[in-house]
Amino acid sequence: MRIAVLSGKGGTGKTLISVNLAAVAKTSIYIDCDVEEPNGHLFFKPGNIQEEEVSVLIPKVDEKLCSGCRKCVDFCKFNALAYIKDKLIIFEEVCHSCGGCIMLCPKKALTEKEKVIGKVQKGTSDNVTVNTGILNTGEASGIHIIKKLLNNNTEIDKQTFIDCPPGSACIVMESIKDADYCVLAAEPTMFGVHNLNMVYELVRLFKKPLGVVLNKCLEEENPAEKFCFEKNIKVLSRIPFDNELGILNSNAEIAVRKSEKYRAMFSSLLATVIKEVHHETASDSQR
Repeated sequence: MRIAVLSGKGGTGKTLISVNLAAVAKTSIYIDCDVEEPNGHLFFKPGNIQEEEVSVLIPKVDEKLCSGCRKCVDFCKFNALAYIKDKLIIFEEVCHSCGGCIMLCPKKALTEKEKVIGKVQKGTSDNVTVNTGILNTGEASGIHIIKKLLNNNTEIDKQTFIDCPPGSACIVMESIKDADYCVLAAEPTMFGVHNLNMVYELVRLFKKPLGVVLNKCLEEENPAEKFCFEKNIKVLSRIPFDNELGILNSNAEIAVRKSEKYRAMFSSLLATVIKEVHHETASDSQR
């Protein structure tokens, strides 16, 4: 069972939710796909860490074979190629490793070489296998690292929690494409509604079942809750605006390991999510 936790922006509570869900499960896998700024490991503090570099293939040119036709330059939409003073220049920093330029070259002047763009780490923290992707600074895309993370963790007998990147870009799409259920984290503001709607529309495009966790809830009116009511979206849980929880989170402590109150809260949330997944699975089998 793969549960993806996502939000329209950072700071909404995505990592808070995914970390505590993973920690409260009997045995679980936590995958931090926020490869530009991973922080789940700060909470878990995993031991026995294993590390593996992630590489992509980028073009290299044989100047003796290059005729200067510029077909590769015209093809590249990322401006990673330029033909200047009778020489093909490759800007590795903005290359997205699509391989199109190599396929198009009529003189076979372009071949491939490996370039390290980051790494993945795996460790353990009590009942949780902690997986972290780290993208090197300045790299164009973390999709290859996310693919590596997800392909390395396919144990169907463990509950898997995917801490997605914030927003709704292609790296988020890659993170949720194989998820069984999506949990959307939302804040109780009009800006929070805007961000919630953004990821809501994305998840709908992928036809994934979803529910919302309302974070930082106050007793006053909650625009995000109103949005869920209008869109007929299941509200999975309401996390209060709680000073104690805020302090634990800011100190990189896992709330369910420090407080029975929060263990009960996130255990209830996990039970609700599992029930929703089983309901969706049963509905799919009847269709």
